[in-house]
Amino acid sequence: MPETTGFYILHEGPIGVFNETLEELDYDDLVEEGSKNISSTGGWLGMTDKFWLTALLPDQSVKFKGRFNHIAQGDRFQTDYLNQAGVLIKAGESASATNRMYSGAKEVNVLDDYEKKYGIDRLELAIDWGWFYFLTKPIYFALEFIDSQLGNLGLAILALTVCIKLLLLPLAHKSYVSMSKMKKLQPEMVKLREKFGEDKQKLNTEMMALYKREKANPAAGCLPILLQVPIFFALYKVLFVTLLMRHQPFYGWIVDLSAPDPTTIFNLFGLIPWSPPEFLLIGILPLLMGLSMFLQQKFNPQPADPVQAKIFMFMPIFFTFLLASFPAGLVIYWTWNNCLSIAQQWYIMRRMGVSVSGQSTKA
Repeated sequence: MPETTGFYILHEGPIGVFNETLEELDYDDLVEEGSKNISSTGGWLGMTDKFWLTALLPDQSVKFKGRFNHIAQGDRFQTDYLNQAGVLIKAGESASATNRMYSGAKEVNVLDDYEKKYGIDRLELAIDWGWFYFLTKPIYFALEFIDSQLGNLGLAILALTVCIKLLLLPLAHKSYVSMSKMKKLQPEMVKLREKFGEDKQKLNTEMMALYKREKANPAAGCLPILLQVPIFFALYKVLFVTLLMRHQPFYGWIVDLSAPDPTTIFNLFGLIPWSPPEFLLIGILPLLMGLSMFLQQKFNPQPADPVQAKIFMFMPIFFTFLLASFPAGLVIYWTWNNCLSIAQQWYIMRRMGVSVSGQSTKA
């Protein structure tokens, strides 16, 4: 049983394409099933982890039976296939069979070239592009191009995030305008909750009347955000699963964008000669991300429920600890994206005459 990252957005284990359909199996499932057989004409099968692939590439014109197998003795896993079509060789004639294997890094351009050169069906799916494949791969090529122009992947991540922000500007504008209206109404909403706190029905009626009177829609800010989620998730996926960030330096103490921030506040960022346990490795980048998330919350309308409001207060702390173990490139992207959102939201709120606290100001 090999070690895996165990992250839910990444498949690691037996993988293959059969009859133009991607098949992914977990090691644990294969242990329970013992083996799995699939017949196909064209395709491939093998084992993968985050960055590496070993795959068998049968003759794409011949029907074969692929097998994923768990061998209990030694707890071993095996992938193999058997050609099911016989070859008739007449007297004086000869025949040949070609079988290929790919073993190496999952480099996008290399896999794409092999797919075209040898006609391997959907070999590109060895990279876990995710549900938003139609977005993830174009974003990868855009990031690769920007990196080739700037010569630094960290700068390319910042530049691409700005480009995506500009592309989504109309949607984000509608969302932040709606949030600003809700922020402006917060003092009135607090008064209504104090007045009708015990009468939920009356409170909801008065809230709806307030929204109608002020032409504010609480749900208006949600749809634009939901439409942006697939794009930002696709960018996150690109940074997480591809080889682009592997061993790529940024500036200062970040010598590998694919590794977590090596500093930690608990030894004063290296000034104290002590190595804290892994869960206390909270570096400078995760702290900046947590701070940006906290500031962004201040710009958003506060939840009506006091319990929800308290939970939201702890979210930046939770995400600071969560992202501390993430690759530095991902944390840089997340922090930069938060900062751009804050700047955009502050500008829109200022134009609408709303302060961060929700009080009206001169527009």
